[in-house]
Parts: sequence; C-alpha cells; structure tokens
Amino acid sequence: MYKVLLVDDERIITDGMSKVIDWESIGTNLMGTARNGIEAFSVIEQKQPDIVISDIKMPGMNGLELVEKVNSVFPDIRFILLSGFSEFDYAKQAMAYGVKHYLLKPCNEHSIMDAVTELCEELTQRQNREQFVNKMKVTLESVMPYAKEQMLKEIVTNQYENKDLDYYHKLFQLDLHSSNVRMVLFQLEGEFQFEQMFAIKNIAEHIFDSFILSCTVGQTVLFLIEDSVDTRNLHNQIEKIKKTFFQYYRMDCTIAITDEGNIRHANKLYKEALDCLAYRFYLNEGGIITSKDISNPYGFAEGDFYFDDQKFCRLVKSGSWEDVKKEISTFINHLIYLKLDIHTTKSYVIQLFNAMIRLCEATEMNKYLAQLTILLEMETIQSMKAFFESVAEEITFLFYNQNKNKHSAIINKVFEIIEKHIGNQHLSLHWVANEMLYMNADYLGKLFKKETGEKFSNYITKQRIELAIELIEKENDVKVFELAEKIGYGDNPQYFSQVFKKHTGYTPSEYKKESLQG
Repeated sequence: MYKVLLVDDERIITDGMSKVIDWESIGTNLMGTARNGIEAFSVIEQKQPDIVISDIKMPGMNGLELVEKVNSVFPDIRFILLSGFSEFDYAKQAMAYGVKHYLLKPCNEHSIMDAVTELCEELTQRQNREQFVNKMKVTLESVMPYAKEQMLKEIVTNQYENKDLDYYHKLFQLDLHSSNVRMVLFQLEGEFQFEQMFAIKNIAEHIFDSFILSCTVGQTVLFLIEDSVDTRNLHNQIEKIKKTFFQYYRMDCTIAITDEGNIRHANKLYKEALDCLAYRFYLNEGGIITSKDISNPYGFAEGDFYFDDQKFCRLVKSGSWEDVKKEISTFINHLIYLKLDIHTTKSYVIQLFNAMIRLCEATEMNKYLAQLTILLEMETIQSMKAFFESVAEEITFLFYNQNKNKHSAIINKVFEIIEKHIGNQHLSLHWVANEMLYMNADYLGKLFKKETGEKFSNYITKQRIELAIELIEKENDVKVFELAEKIGYGDNPQYFSQVFKKHTGYTPSEYKKESLQG
C-alpha cells in the first residue's frame, strides 16, 4: 500500500475526497490531511508519504512552494496538484519539479483515482527497478573479486591493446595506468592442495599494503604490486608472508619479484617472473629471486662448458668413491656458476649420467635408464645432484667390489705389505719390489696401476693421509712430529705437513683444531 496525504485549505474538499474515493481499491492508504503547505511539510517530515495531492493556492505556503521544498529534501515523493486556475505558468512551474499530474478544479473522483493509479504504477516500476539494480549490485560485488582475478590472468597471458585496459580501468575503477608496478609470483614447494594456494593468497592480501590485483595462475599465486622505492619493505612483507604461511602449514614457498614496469607490459613482466621462478633450479627452493639473480654478468656461452666424462668414467671404474664424489661436486658447481639455460644444464647432467650408466651390464643399465625421467623432472640442481650421487655411489661400489675380487695374488700381497709397513719411511715401490717380493719394480708398478687404477706412490700417500686423519680424531693430543713418525715421514715432519695440507686443505695443526671445535 502506498501512503497518500491530502492538502487543501478548504475542509469540505479534503473531507469529501477522503470519503468519496475508495483508496484501498487503487492500492493506497490515506494517511492524513493538512490545511496548508506549512502543516503539510511538517506531516511529510514525520511520516514521509509516497503521494501528496495538494491544492496550489493556499495561505502560508502554496502548493508550488510545497513542491519545491519537498523536492529538495524528499525527491522521491510524487505530487498531484489541484487548482481552479488554468494558467499555463502554474503547470510549467510544477513540471519543473517533476510533477506530471495537474488537475483543474472542479475534478471528480475518477480523474483523481486515475492519476493516483498512474503514480502507483510508476512507483511500483521504480521499486522493481531499484530492487533489480540492488540485486545486480550485490551479485556484482560477490563476483567482482573473481572478475578482477580473471582480468589479471588475461592481461598477463595475452598481449592486450591499450583500449582493453582502458575498458577495465573504467569497469573496475582501478588505476591501470600506473607506470610503477611489479609482479610478485609465489610458488609452493612440494605437494600441495588448492587450499594452501588460497591460504597464501589470503595471507598476502592482508600483509601487502600496496597490491592492486591478485590471482592464481596454474600452480602459482600472482600479485600486481604498486612499486615502492623502499624495496626493503617489500622484501620484509614477503618474509612475513612466508613465515606466517609456514606457521600454519609447515610448507615453504619460492617467490619471484620482477623489475618495475608499466602494466601495459604485464605480459612481459609475467614472463620475467616465470624466468625468475625457474631459476630456483639453481638457487634452491624457498628463496626470493629477482631479475638480478638470474643475470649472467660473466657472459658465458653454451660452448664455454667442458667436462671430461671419460676421466669421470675411469674414476667410477676404479671404484674410488671419494674421487667420484669430488668430481660430481666439481661438475655441478661449475654448472651452478655458469647458470646456463636450464634445459641446457639438464642436458649436460643427462649426458654425464648416460656415460656413467653405460659402464654397467645391460640389465643394470636398463634399470638406470628407466630412472632418467625422474632426473629430468627434478626442479632444482641440488636434487639432481643428490640423485646423481646416489646412482654413482651404487655403480662405483659395484666396480669396487669387482676390482677387489679381481686383484691378483701379487697385488693382494702388496696391500698386506703396505698395511703392515705404512709407518716405514722406506716404504716405496722399489722397496716392496726389491726387498719384499723380489721382482721387477717397473712391472709391479704397471700391474698395480692396471688393477687399482692409480699409481703406487699416490696410493701410499692417500693411505698415510687417511691414517693421519684417523689418528688425529682418535688422539687429540698427538703431536705433528709423532704423526709424521707413525705414518712414515719420521725424519721430515715439515714435508708431512705440506703433503697433508695439499690433500685436506689444512695443516695437521689446523685440522686438529677444526676437529676439536666440531
């Protein structure tokens, strides 16, 4: 029911209209009457009717003045004006305030009812329109975050023309013309669910104080950030996000940050972020990577890298695991230093891996070939190194055991002599050949090299250094000259110190100090 107020200074007219017109039949409720504009405005302020039927000519405040005053405060109230004058000026003034119904006195109840009915229909249409618009606004508000996410996905994965951004600029009322923006890309490490992606996005939205848009793209979470001169503050906020997320889920994440750029080049910035993120392959998972981290200041080209895979394979066949492990570290560290294209780096690792497994028998080789996909899918060079080392250790010890079983009786005898006389400063190839085995020293040296893969003198040195390390770790108070005497350098402790440092990087005294601190 719409509320109606009657205003006329003639009581007989207001009483007559009140009784003659069937208000309820036209969907209205007569809420009251007033004798002039001043009294009517007071009632309007208190009860706010929907429709006011008012005479124009009244004392105090006439009908046109009432329309003007009400329109300034309650513009939605509709008026029907009555007058005994047919002058056009009255109608023109009334229409200026949106009054469409201007009835001349005397008018019957039917013309009034028709006018009221028409206004009721207008009010109903307006209410329906407002309800629809409000419903659309609520719906739009609920889908707006998703629409913004979709927009960001589209502008980073496609080349957009300026007119497209202008459209979104108006649609979402966002500043998409700023020249100072960065992209921040989050990648969760390990196996994760969409719940975790949603969580880190939610955490970041609360911590970032200057983000424009955010969305998920594939398995990453992307933020468009207003660039700030204080990059330290941005890094601090990211560290806070990482820490908060880890507290809840015990999961780490890697973050890529682009240089500043214009949002019109969002596609380029996104590719830069992906390039940064890909370089966690070299820089390990869980860090913050910028474009400076992935630059190549040394200008190395693919052809600059060379590694002697034949030498590496010989070490594997010799069964010397420590030497093989050292070579793998050298190989991987060189690749990390160069930071070549990731696919190129992986191809070098695969190349050396293939060379190594080809040393095996067919059955073993096929087993390792089946594991190539595991190696290829690894996301960091450190994980590739760990996998490579595990396979290399298996193959190296396979050859070690084969070599151990193949050693001739003569070489086994040499091993026994070395073990027994390791502290003898006269221990040498010639001494063993001439004094212990009574055979040609050159022949013994070649036989030893063939069966062990290394020279006799190198083997003796390694055994003595290993024994020295063992003695240092067992006897913390042992003196350098005592060590030299026990392992065959009795008359020259200074030379022993030089040999020890060459193999370990420390003098015996330094090694002993490190051992005590460890």
